[in-house]
Amino acid sequence: MTDVRPSRSNARLFWTTIAIVVVLDFTTKVIVQHTLNFLEPKPIIGDYVRFTLVYNSGAAFSMSLGRYSRWIFGSFAVIALYILWRLYRQSAPGDRARVLALALASGGATGNLIDRIREPRGVVDFIDIGVGSVRFWTFNVADSAVTIGALLLAWVLWHEERANALAPKPEHAPPVEERSRT
Repeated sequence: MTDVRPSRSNARLFWTTIAIVVVLDFTTKVIVQHTLNFLEPKPIIGDYVRFTLVYNSGAAFSMSLGRYSRWIFGSFAVIALYILWRLYRQSAPGDRARVLALALASGGATGNLIDRIREPRGVVDFIDIGVGSVRFWTFNVADSAVTIGALLLAWVLWHEERANALAPKPEHAPPVEERSRT
């Protein structure tokens, strides 16, 4: 698909979704930093869902590349944002699921990029899910948006591929016979 000018409805959905994710992510992180003590869990739904302030200097699942992780992963985020924006520009008018998926992923990437720039200790994570000592990785609103966006985009692409595979194939024209000179 070539780069096209997105429709107004695509643009409205894309930019509004990004803004909502970034504002919600930033607001929750600031609130958590001002109300929670570092590594001190606050039960929300029993022991299943807690808010625990942690700083992640690496990437997903606390993957680290040493003291330059902040800048390396920040650079990856900028590259990912460019790719997501290009995919958005290629979206057909009215392709709302694809646009929403790209916007969620973009908003989440932007939210965590803002954290990498503003917070030298790392990205603020606080949503802590598990049972007892068996816990999932602590995450934030931006991580949730990236995950939901990626899953939705995978579903959209799978659906597109399936539709293309089931679409009738154009018939090939029979070969042109050579005409003999008479």
